[in-house]
Amino acid sequence: MRLAVYQGPGASGDVPGNLAIIRRVAAHAAAEGASLVVFPELFTTGYNLGSRLRELAEPLPGPSLDAVGATAADAGLAILTGFCERDGARLFNSAVLVGRNGSMRAVHRKCHLYGAMEGELFTPGDALAVVELDRLRVGILICYDVEFPEAVRALALAGAELVAVPTTLMAPHDVVARAMVPVRAAENQVFVAYANRTGSEGALAYIGQSCIVGPDGADFARAG
Repeated sequence: MRLAVYQGPGASGDVPGNLAIIRRVAAHAAAEGASLVVFPELFTTGYNLGSRLRELAEPLPGPSLDAVGATAADAGLAILTGFCERDGARLFNSAVLVGRNGSMRAVHRKCHLYGAMEGELFTPGDALAVVELDRLRVGILICYDVEFPEAVRALALAGAELVAVPTTLMAPHDVVARAMVPVRAAENQVFVAYANRTGSEGALAYIGQSCIVGPDGADFARAG
């Protein structure tokens, strides 16, 4: 599998703007031969929006997922993106994997919520997802999830060969991207794709350092 990870600021609070970024990046990744492109956490909405996320949240399926599915089908590659999911009265910090034919293949709801904002808005997920994509078994985590050794180990024991992680890692926590992600790959003998934002939202400054790491803990690629 040829894998792409997108790093960028996104359009905070602008769902159509973020869907346009996904379309543009997916077309570019497909032209480069990628089979899967991974976007950051809550990418369709933006992350640090507080209670406004209640207004921007959508059910699955919903308009944004339909748009991502159409983009995947047009580009001919799979897309994993962070998504603010509404399920009845509950909100979830979710990541949705859409196959190259546009169909939804897997949803992961963030299990380990980070900070007061997430704890007040979101319900924690209670399950892990592993799905086969182009003969490669892919597990999904979101941001803080990957910092817990048990989460990655559970995916590895379930057969995951690649762990894909949409994230919004902010300063001063660069140790996660720099040290913890390579360790998770090496200790579980899996590939890890870690897609982070750049720029800022309110008081949060995102640090980038998106990476694709091999089972030996060495980088295949790392952004600044």
